[in-house]
Amino acid sequence: MAKAGSGARAAAVVAMTAVTEEGRLLSDALAKATSGLEPSDTARAGRLATGALRWAGRSDRLLGPHLRMKPEEQVMNILRLALYEMYAEGTPSHAAVDGAVSLAARPKAGLVNGVLRNIQRRDPDWSALPVPSIQKWLRKRLVAAWGKEAVAAMEAVQATEPPLDLTLRDPATADTWAQTLDAEILPMGSLRLSQHGQISALPGFAEGAWWVQDAGATMAVRVLDPKPGERVLDLCAAPGGKAMQLAAAGARVTALDIAADRMTRVGENISRTGLAADLVVADMMTWEPDAPFDAILLDAPCSATGTLRRHPDLAYARDGSGIDMLTELQAAMLDRALGWLTPGGRLVYCTCSLLPEEGEAQRDGVLARHPDVTLSDHVPEGTDPAWITSGGGLRLRPDHWAERGGIDSFFVMRLEKRP
Repeated sequence: MAKAGSGARAAAVVAMTAVTEEGRLLSDALAKATSGLEPSDTARAGRLATGALRWAGRSDRLLGPHLRMKPEEQVMNILRLALYEMYAEGTPSHAAVDGAVSLAARPKAGLVNGVLRNIQRRDPDWSALPVPSIQKWLRKRLVAAWGKEAVAAMEAVQATEPPLDLTLRDPATADTWAQTLDAEILPMGSLRLSQHGQISALPGFAEGAWWVQDAGATMAVRVLDPKPGERVLDLCAAPGGKAMQLAAAGARVTALDIAADRMTRVGENISRTGLAADLVVADMMTWEPDAPFDAILLDAPCSATGTLRRHPDLAYARDGSGIDMLTELQAAMLDRALGWLTPGGRLVYCTCSLLPEEGEAQRDGVLARHPDVTLSDHVPEGTDPAWITSGGGLRLRPDHWAERGGIDSFFVMRLEKRP
């Protein structure tokens, strides 16, 4: 294990190894690895681990010629982290090398020192190396769906650190907060920060003026278009960004999720923002509402392949197995949720997936199964025309808005129940 007392670097290596060796999600691994650290060190550990995993493919290209055989995974991650610090973050080489050596137990410390010094002496052109490729199982599917050029564009965006997007509790304050946070106002109203420090230390966090939410993730609620006083059900609600959007619009929100620990976080976020929602911990496949809803938002469980730009650990935690089970669950959830709508009500289905079988195919399937349901052509203000699909619904991809830093991938459609 990495040496105790090494702070953010040690926690980052421990978390990275849990991801690359055990296939754990980085968020879970970091929660354990950073226990007891100061908030600033916890935040830095997250940035280091995420960045080093994002650039692991490029680091491994540099390391290959200097390793006669691949060392144990923890040593590989110490090396990857040091290269990321040196060539992507701009940390002085001596500091990155010394930090890496201090994390390695003898006799591996000598190996770490020698490999990093040899690479440093060669003075490689980091920026000239190819961007990391999407994992093979997923790349094959994406090329079939979107073409080689689009996939290459996705990889270029996913190799960069994504900006931070914020959703405002009160959209009318966008100009004020954009000035305060030095942020860009995106067409749909989100704020985008290219530079930021510790999130909880930013102005507006403590008073709940905003919450972190990728601009792509806001589109589901924008498409649903909730009205004040409407009864709205938010299914699979954690971590709560969409529930807060719904509540901020004046809807009477019931937020449901199967995971009690994640719903605790939803409650904390809603409390911080001063909003209100009824929180329910339950499995929607067995839960029954006491009355129909005017509108329902179903952010269905999915492969999460559309969030690789923010979560590079998914490349290690997923292998393509289980997609068929997910699509069957998505269809079953859609069917069940439609039964809870009032006549004339509407349901938005979304997934943060790049795979058409979790988006466009679900659209075609639900329309075939439910003759009493129509597909809405409602397009909210600020929607990029490139997102509108020929068959109906919106398809966002990471390479959309590449010049702005990209956007998470989502498929979003709005269904309406005939009166």
